[in-house]
Amino acid sequence: MEENNHNSTSTSAVIPAISFSVELPEPDVHILTSGGLRIPAHSSILAMVSPVLENIIERPIKHRRSERVIPILGVPYDAVSAFVGYLYSSRCTEEQMEKYGIHLLALSHVYLVPQLKQRCTKGVSQRLTVENVVDVLQLARLCDAPDLYVKCMKLVAERFKAVEQTEGWKFMQDHDPWLELEILQFIEEAESRKKRTRRHREEQSLYLQLSEAMECLEHICTEGCTTVGPYDVEPVKRKSPCKKYETCRGVQLLIKHFALCKRRANGGGCSRCKRMWQLLRLHSSICDHQPDSCRVPLCRQFKLKAQQQKMGDDAKWKLLVRKVLSAKAMSSLTLPKRKREEELRETMGALVLKTFRSW
Repeated sequence: MEENNHNSTSTSAVIPAISFSVELPEPDVHILTSGGLRIPAHSSILAMVSPVLENIIERPIKHRRSERVIPILGVPYDAVSAFVGYLYSSRCTEEQMEKYGIHLLALSHVYLVPQLKQRCTKGVSQRLTVENVVDVLQLARLCDAPDLYVKCMKLVAERFKAVEQTEGWKFMQDHDPWLELEILQFIEEAESRKKRTRRHREEQSLYLQLSEAMECLEHICTEGCTTVGPYDVEPVKRKSPCKKYETCRGVQLLIKHFALCKRRANGGGCSRCKRMWQLLRLHSSICDHQPDSCRVPLCRQFKLKAQQQKMGDDAKWKLLVRKVLSAKAMSSLTLPKRKREEELRETMGALVLKTFRSW
């Protein structure tokens, strides 16, 4: 009798104070934990929260005894106590999560308690460290917790040199080589994604620069800017640089060189002349003006040449044109809303003036 009292725990010590409309009956089931300690509980509540415990409770009893025992072994008694407390109250304190979060995650997975599993996944992920990340990663894989798994993988990838020195990593190398392979593959894929993202940003930056160069070329050839402009228009003497001064200045230098270079020929000349030819051709490919209304030199000639020689069939050139147009569109979308509205009003005003002038 004394041994029985020693190995069992009172219900109030495990189950937190909850306001029930009716008073709970006497416990009709005991949960056996490590060390032989027992936790009294109510089968109806356990079955209502956990379908696994419901199946265990509904199994027929081989021997007719007054008590029913459910073993939950391999986990510290206090962790099982916190688990049972959650089944009654749907609450888990930060202290319990700090001490038994890993154990509660395993129990919630085994006994199919999704709310607790979600709470533990979040709680454990917030407490990840270099020292415990490998152990948590193994548990996340066993407990089918993909969010926690990915977060562990990212931490391992970010702090790989430090993680390699931990006891958890060394133990995993000896006992779970497949997980080590998964981690190395994840790190390799993460590095590949970073390289692709970096390359994509560099390409987008180049296409955006080409788009700005097209705008500057048309601006210079139509209105003139600083010391370069069309022969029949006086260049604008700006006291301050234009909005795209760096790009505009580069295009102006190319135009000056192109006009004076003695080696220039059709599509030939020095490297700077060739670059200017490419800018002029690119402009003709994206220009939406009528051939006679565009002020950019050689625009009409390039368009006619493209039609005659089917230069437009060049797949790489078509791709470049699409990328530049796409960069231009994306650049306009990133403009502040007020600036876009101002540009729209300016465009509409120009269209109205053009309409009245045509009358």
